[in-house]
Amino acid sequence: MSLGHLWAPMSSLQCLGGIFYTFGGGNIFWVFFNVLMVIFIVLGVFWRWGLFGGIHPTGLWPLCCGRAWPSRSSHPQFSICLAIVFLLQLVAGVLGFVFSDKARGKVSEIINGAIMHYRDDLDLQNLIDFGQKEFSCCGGVSYKDWSQNMYFNCTMDNPSQERCSVPFSCCLPDDDEVVINTMCGHGIQAMGYVEASAVIYTHGCIDSLVNWINRNLFLLGGIALGLAAPQLVGILLAQILISQIRDQIKLQLYNQQHRADPLY
Repeated sequence: MSLGHLWAPMSSLQCLGGIFYTFGGGNIFWVFFNVLMVIFIVLGVFWRWGLFGGIHPTGLWPLCCGRAWPSRSSHPQFSICLAIVFLLQLVAGVLGFVFSDKARGKVSEIINGAIMHYRDDLDLQNLIDFGQKEFSCCGGVSYKDWSQNMYFNCTMDNPSQERCSVPFSCCLPDDDEVVINTMCGHGIQAMGYVEASAVIYTHGCIDSLVNWINRNLFLLGGIALGLAAPQLVGILLAQILISQIRDQIKLQLYNQQHRADPLY
């Protein structure tokens, strides 16, 4: 078997690996990063998938597409890079777990920033509405966090018609309602917790997300292991390919030396 027979499948597998890392983590990473990243850090579950899914391709594309393989000294680079990145991901997960308190503070900042720009970006608005309905929550810590938005700000000098209101996604579901009442959160911030709790979700989304993660630890752990397995398999297969390439190089050198020998 010559190097040419190994080259095509090797390059194909490596390029598929690069595509997997690029489109598996890179595209979703940007969309959900600002809202969900730090919550995932709290338990060190998905941090490595989001962050390093975007970082992998920049350093590994030349290797995964076979450009660096012709040099014998670069043969181990691909598997070494995979191993280093995998270890960095594990370290990031551990650090995320250790510094979970700081992560909660950071996610609070991110959610408050999203609340401030709720009306500025339709995609962000839809994402926040989806999150509040999905996790049955309102605001970051409580529903009064919506005062940070200029339209919902609950001060006397706010001329907005939505003053002291909250988005309709904070409202408790009404099974008898045929059409969604988008004004159900009107004036809610002026109410007390007990009165408001009859109309909307009064608890914040940070605690709701953390509780959801705690309830689904085994599921998230299984997903994390499932995401780690292809990387470990990739490292193993890269080592096998490197070993086969070296054997082929030695065999070719041996054949060349003996062909030059007149007694061969």
